[in-house]
Amino acid sequence: MKVLLKDGSIYEGNFEQKEVQEAFWHTSAHILAQAVKRLYPNVKCGIGPAIENGFYYDFDFDFPFGEEHLAAVEEEMQKIVKESLSLQVKEMSREDALSFMEKMQEPYKMEMIQGLPEGEKISFYRQGDYVEFCAGPHISNTCQVKAIKLLSVAGAYWRGDEKNPVLTRIYGISFPKASELARYLNMLEEAKKRDHRKLGKELGLFALMEEGPGLPFFLPKGLILKNLLIDYWRKIHDREGYVEISTPIMLNKHLWETSGHWDNYRENMYTLEVDEEEFAIKPMSCPGGMLVYKSQPHSYRDLPMRVGELGIVHRNEKSGTLHGLMRARCFQQDDAHIFMTQEQVIPEIVNVARLIDEVYKKFGFEYAVELSTRPENSIGSDEDWELATEALAKAMESINVPYVVNEGDGAFYGPKLDFHLKDSIGRTWQCGTIQLDFQLPQRFGAEYIGADGEKHRPIMIHRVLFGSIERFIGILIEHFAGKFPAWLAPVQVKLLPVSDKYLDYAQKVMEDMKAKGIRVEIDKRSEKLGYKIREARMDKVPFMAILGEKEQANGTISVRMRDAEEDKQDLGEMKIEELLKLF
Repeated sequence: MKVLLKDGSIYEGNFEQKEVQEAFWHTSAHILAQAVKRLYPNVKCGIGPAIENGFYYDFDFDFPFGEEHLAAVEEEMQKIVKESLSLQVKEMSREDALSFMEKMQEPYKMEMIQGLPEGEKISFYRQGDYVEFCAGPHISNTCQVKAIKLLSVAGAYWRGDEKNPVLTRIYGISFPKASELARYLNMLEEAKKRDHRKLGKELGLFALMEEGPGLPFFLPKGLILKNLLIDYWRKIHDREGYVEISTPIMLNKHLWETSGHWDNYRENMYTLEVDEEEFAIKPMSCPGGMLVYKSQPHSYRDLPMRVGELGIVHRNEKSGTLHGLMRARCFQQDDAHIFMTQEQVIPEIVNVARLIDEVYKKFGFEYAVELSTRPENSIGSDEDWELATEALAKAMESINVPYVVNEGDGAFYGPKLDFHLKDSIGRTWQCGTIQLDFQLPQRFGAEYIGADGEKHRPIMIHRVLFGSIERFIGILIEHFAGKFPAWLAPVQVKLLPVSDKYLDYAQKVMEDMKAKGIRVEIDKRSEKLGYKIREARMDKVPFMAILGEKEQANGTISVRMRDAEEDKQDLGEMKIEELLKLF
């Protein structure tokens, strides 16, 4: 596949390469804009970038554009593809570009050009009768887009600013092969069935209330699931030599100024006034962790010091970005901070990477690693950033873990390794992260006494495994389609007495099971057995235990499985101890 760069040169690659995929979807956005302009000449164009999966374009229509208009636009896009339009690129001066956009009556494009530096050359891409102010790159011909589907319509503030007009955003997806589009659309259908918001409600795991947008309520079964994850987290961290702390949910402004969050993260923080002083509700736990470290002196013999915290944090997310448990304003982060000497940096990064690998494999996830480098709004010296980035790379190379570099996407205080896990239907989610930080120990004046008797500055790792526990639960719901493995299921066994006269026996069996640590419920309704079995399967309970005359007489249960094939669901009569072996 040929990609046309801004300087007019051609780069050849394949669709699996990220940069080629972005060029492909960016060109698809231009095809969308060209189709819309042909059908609705008075429309004003905003922006049309490639995104993680596909593309979108923002338009200012002079009529209410809705889902019902997508079919006509999609048909026009297919005509443009069949026209096999080659793309050309040329540069203009800022003045000529503004004049051209004024002639084309594109006020949003003019605004963007006016924001560019004086004297900068501005590139335009042409495909047939359509010309777009754009930095590129693009694929070289529209005919390479073999399959297109417009997915949805939404409103979006121009440039993301609530003070600006609301434009119409059209989302789409495209591929070089029709079979790839068919696979993607099947995945979307499967994703709808697995939507954690739908399943979370059906399975009684959590609730989203109008009284708290972005603030999830955990219901009893959901809290069992959350606590199981926390119990597992505590078990492996105790094994790995971590200690656990808890820091306050709000701290005063001076702390956040020292950490750098007040200048670099202020728009994401909730603030309030206490005793005429400004406080912030914590968006992350690391500054509080620094205060704990500084609360007593440390020797090199104490290091590495591994400190975990299951901290509840709040972030001021915009309402339009909220998405169930995946993007919330309040969540619990499985944070940990490791304080260490310079010699311990690479071994500690390796240890965390090994722990993340263990956790993801426990849930059946594959994953990929991304090394994110220094962003524009960063703090610290070039030397510190170079050392930190090199250490992260060396640690991954030492254990033969491949990674890709994501330029400019590090935290403001340090580079990071992001772990993107892949779920059962092929979607990726960023969860675990390892951030190497030289800055916070300096800003807080953290110290330890070295073997030479002198004061030294520790280096710090910030890391999470789950990320947000809430988000990880959302991912697990969709990954397993609500059918959690038995160890993780909020209810492991549903007892199904065939009639009311076996309720007393069911009660006794439930007490025995609970004494053995099994999470169990009884279906006490006066319904037929077949109905109870269907309901238990709808509730996605791993095991159903049928209790009737024979079972009561023998002191047994008859067990059926949730997931087995139809002819193998019935495991037959067994003692409770035999069921435990299945677990």
